[in-house]
Amino acid sequence: MVLYSGCQVVEFYWLWIRDILASETVLVDEISYPSKITTNKPLSLLGHGITDMEIHFLQVKFYSIGVYLEPEVVNHLQQWKGKPAKELEDNDDFFDALISSPVEKAIRLVVIKEIKGAQYGVQIETAVRDRLAADDKYEDEEEEALEKVIEFFQSKYFKKHSVITYHFPANSPTAEIVVSLEGKEDSKYVIENANVVETIKKWYLAGSRAISPSTISSLANHLSEELSK
Repeated sequence: MVLYSGCQVVEFYWLWIRDILASETVLVDEISYPSKITTNKPLSLLGHGITDMEIHFLQVKFYSIGVYLEPEVVNHLQQWKGKPAKELEDNDDFFDALISSPVEKAIRLVVIKEIKGAQYGVQIETAVRDRLAADDKYEDEEEEALEKVIEFFQSKYFKKHSVITYHFPANSPTAEIVVSLEGKEDSKYVIENANVVETIKKWYLAGSRAISPSTISSLANHLSEELSK
């Protein structure tokens, strides 16, 4: 388990604040997302949405999602050039190509309905384990890696506006998770199991198989626009 704290990790939070102040912002369910951020490279906000559920005829919103990608991602999606957004939205092959494209990606979640870290961890565990098992890729290594991710979230409490960021470097099988909680230093964990990393990407980006239809629709609209240029 790789954990960081102190100045190195606090720097990530201040870079996010700097990004918000220095760039235009997009409101996602009244939550501000910078239109551009800088990690290893400049990334653009090319998709956003929320996760929600209808409970007793009421819409309950859980968190907002912002998907940041290198603008060069369109170079790897040229076979869909000129396709309308709705066609992209309904094409899981398109989103598989997006996931596998060798560009830097970041997925930023901002909590709307507060939740215990243990509860969020169970959501990840269930989603990732079930997908890996269905693909016959859930072995001891994946189980151990997933347990460490759950352990990382276990003791945390996500109040409204808490931030969880997944950073996927280009051409790397790893992913970084950075958690920003009010009044606390940021914490970071590095996932080193390629199958677990790939499945987390799929949980958020895999078209009809992803957790947030509104985010998939937004990605399709933005990428269709970029591919028409």
